[in-house]
Amino acid sequence: MSDDEIDRLLHEHRDWLAVQRAKQKPQLRLDPRRISELEGRRAARELVRMLIDEEAHELGVEVARVAIRDQRTRWGSCSATGTLSFNWRLVLAPFEVLDYVVVHELCHLREANHSRRFWRLVESRRPDWRERRDWLNEHGPELLAFRPAA
Repeated sequence: MSDDEIDRLLHEHRDWLAVQRAKQKPQLRLDPRRISELEGRRAARELVRMLIDEEAHELGVEVARVAIRDQRTRWGSCSATGTLSFNWRLVLAPFEVLDYVVVHELCHLREANHSRRFWRLVESRRPDWRERRDWLNEHGPELLAFRPAA
């Protein structure tokens, strides 16, 4: 097929291609009227605590404190004192994504870096962590930009 034929076909089917692309990359369409920051923080704390209760023992770690924050660039963090912090907007993501971030931070209580040992530990708990991370990389900017109505 010549370049001209390819260009013609692409032009003829551009509407269909746009529909197919939209199906592949769904937008989250977050509605700021449907959730307040306070509700989001409460829900995030409850889900994070539930996951920590399930996973900390399995990993052999103890969490000193959990903080739910309004972070602009991070989804989670782990301090040297055992405090785990999470972005409240994770509650707007699929549960599996929030689950991955919690397990990721719990693993930092054993491996305080991103070494191969750390990633093997994450993989031992969540073999599909890459898909969860990829979802967050793709949709994260939209979540971070979300501002609930006052």
